Amino acid sequence: MRRFFYATDASHRPKLHSVVIGDSIELTEAITHHWCRVLRANIGDQGILFDGFGGEYQVELQTINKRQATVQLLSYNEDNRTAAVITKIGLVISRGERMDYAIQKSTELGVTAIQLLTSQHGEVNLKPAQIDKKLAHWQQIAIAACEQCGLNRPPLVLAPIPLNLWLKKSEKSISNNSEVAEPSELDLSSLVSPIVSNLSEDPYYQLLKRSADLRLQLSVPAADQPLIPVKLKEILAKDQPYFELLVGPEGGLSAEECQQAEQVEFLPWQIGTRVLRTETAPVVALSTLHAMMSQPLISDL
Repeated sequence: MRRFFYATDASHRPKLHSVVIGDSIELTEAITHHWCRVLRANIGDQGILFDGFGGEYQVELQTINKRQATVQLLSYNEDNRTAAVITKIGLVISRGERMDYAIQKSTELGVTAIQLLTSQHGEVNLKPAQIDKKLAHWQQIAIAACEQCGLNRPPLVLAPIPLNLWLKKSEKSISNNSEVAEPSELDLSSLVSPIVSNLSEDPYYQLLKRSADLRLQLSVPAADQPLIPVKLKEILAKDQPYFELLVGPEGGLSAEECQQAEQVEFLPWQIGTRVLRTETAPVVALSTLHAMMSQPLISDL
């Protein structure tokens, strides 16, 4: 059954949980075009809608006009299929399709948020006029991945900021030594996308206000470093642990950036003995966290 993200709007499109099962709603133009024009759906066809606020709704097409269509809500499924861990990736922007790949696969693996970063050795520095367009594109990549893989909560893709600024925010959260940061200290200034601004109010995404249980910097192999940080297994034993992952550019982080990351308690994490590309590192890191999280279940089988 086809799945579609229903972008809510306070003035025009209500959150799906506020609509009574059996009532009808109007689809967005994007869904109408894709489902009714491209996929040639007919009245009576059924699909799945989700809006990022939890669960999904089975719907049936009732009317189809030139630019609009309506559906009836048939049933609600509360399953979100979210990961057992909360993860926020600080990802230095790379070029072209490699960035699309990193965001798509990170989404499929259940990442909660992606903070886009620029760095001293980074390949890309977007001009102010480019940010809105690129951000909308990358958020749509994440949404399309959710539609494909069955997730009902898309990750927040946050507008790019310099790596040193992101690390300073991490330093402030450590110095406050509080479990929940004040709203003014969150990355709310980076929430440019209307979708992100809307979803960030949901309790699930509010978990990102917490200080991370563990910060990990994906690093190149080094003889004097353990492959797996000692604290990693301990943190994975917690209920819904929160990890921040730092993925640098192809040229690596500068010595100054590495030092700043270490000062805010980012621990080096070597995943294997090879150097991974920027778009590969998040995939391997998230997969490894999920595998380690499920080890107790595997051993019980």
